Amino acid sequence: MKHKALVIVPVVLLSLLAVGALTAFVFWKTMQTPKQSDMDGQMIEMKVPYGMSVQEVADELESRGLVRSSKVFYAAVRFNLLGLDDGFELKSGVYDLKVGSTMKELAEELEKGRPETISVSIPEGLTIKKIALLLEENNICKAEEFVDCCYDKTLLAEYNIPASSFQGYLFPDTYFFNPNSSAEEACRKLVDTFFLRAETIPELSGLSPEELHQKLILASIVEREYRVADEAPIIASVFTNRLKIDMGLYSCATIEYIITEIEGKPHPTRITYDDLESESMYNTYKWKGLPPGPISNPGMVALKAAAKPADTPYYYFVLTNPDAGTHSFTESFVEHKEVENMITKD
Repeated sequence: MKHKALVIVPVVLLSLLAVGALTAFVFWKTMQTPKQSDMDGQMIEMKVPYGMSVQEVADELESRGLVRSSKVFYAAVRFNLLGLDDGFELKSGVYDLKVGSTMKELAEELEKGRPETISVSIPEGLTIKKIALLLEENNICKAEEFVDCCYDKTLLAEYNIPASSFQGYLFPDTYFFNPNSSAEEACRKLVDTFFLRAETIPELSGLSPEELHQKLILASIVEREYRVADEAPIIASVFTNRLKIDMGLYSCATIEYIITEIEGKPHPTRITYDDLESESMYNTYKWKGLPPGPISNPGMVALKAAAKPADTPYYYFVLTNPDAGTHSFTESFVEHKEVENMITKD
């Protein structure tokens, strides 16, 4: 009897193990089988923000009806039970997941979804500080970190920038950033775009870093002075003509730069005579030649105008139609004053 009992025990244990294994197999197959749904075949957009855990993703999948059990999905990817070649690596992004997909299909998708992006439009003529605030407002990076990056000597040397900052080299355009981008990534994207666009302008291509920088300073002033694109090359010609005869640029845009960017004051409603007495080297009413650096980040219109100014005899211009944004251009100071007097009378 004892002998028979000893034989029966292993058989029972083996039977229990077999039943257990079969049950586990059936359970595993059932869990892998997609849930039946009226939405089978439809696509569901799911966002996985940076820092979201695998367990949180599994819970989201279950709540969306994409998997039967979040715990089973988590265990499957955690211990690579799905036969993925290199294991499972969750990536943040936006995913289009098909209802009715197997767990393996879902896991494979969650490794290659398109990155979630934030669109930011940077207007022409902004400064480093204003661009930094715009990036922070759109949750791209901290404004302070972006400003610091724009003054990073190592990064400036990498791009061969002969200046103390990237002022002027941050190209205005519409950009698509990943959430939580680093300040350096954002800075590089804008600077890289500048050089790509500048290369398409024949007159700028092939210039030395110093020569390009001088053109960029002029473009930054033109950017802040012109209102109608057709007039940008003419305004550039006025400044170029003044430079040729060692005449001051007399640009109000440089005074505004001193007030808002250097002195940190609100944008002035009008320029006063006291403002024109500023000792800053950016004061083009007091000092001849170009200022030490760009006063804004110019777009293509201003860059092309500075690269190839119109051939004109003009040395003066004044805004005569504020609504249309057009100026009157003159050769002599006498003519210039006559136009100003006409505006005053009107």
